[in-house]
Amino acid sequence: KQWYQRRVRGITRDVAPRLHLPKPVLLHSTFLPALQGAQTKMSSSDGVSTIEMCDTPKKIKTKINKHAFSGGKTSVEEHREHGGDTSVDVSYHYLRFFEPSDERLAQIKEQYESGVLLTGELKKLLIDNITEYVKEFQERRAMVTPDVLEKFMSRHPMDL
Repeated sequence: KQWYQRRVRGITRDVAPRLHLPKPVLLHSTFLPALQGAQTKMSSSDGVSTIEMCDTPKKIKTKINKHAFSGGKTSVEEHREHGGDTSVDVSYHYLRFFEPSDERLAQIKEQYESGVLLTGELKKLLIDNITEYVKEFQERRAMVTPDVLEKFMSRHPMDL
């Protein structure tokens, strides 16, 4: 599906000038999967498939530990021997968005796939990372007063 979309976008950009139209600006976005895995639909109405920006640290921990689909094996011994599958592990997919260090992310991937890092440990890394992110957002959001919102939403003259 993704290769098809890229091909259509490329053709659109190639054909537009021949039709005397401007080339379109096309954005490709990657979305976070639902906690239950990429094969399920993320929905705010069910309350467990998403991490919401108003969730408490306890709620984030519960959601990830109970509902985040794992690429780990069925036993610790099997996981240590064969490692986990980062291609389906939701915690790893979320860390791709929230882990600021590419080097650390590569290390996490290598450790998980080799069986050094267990599923619970990977989920804890995600819990710590997302909890900090949400906490910082909530602190900044708390500083938005009605006056700040009004000033932001009001019309201003544009200086060109």
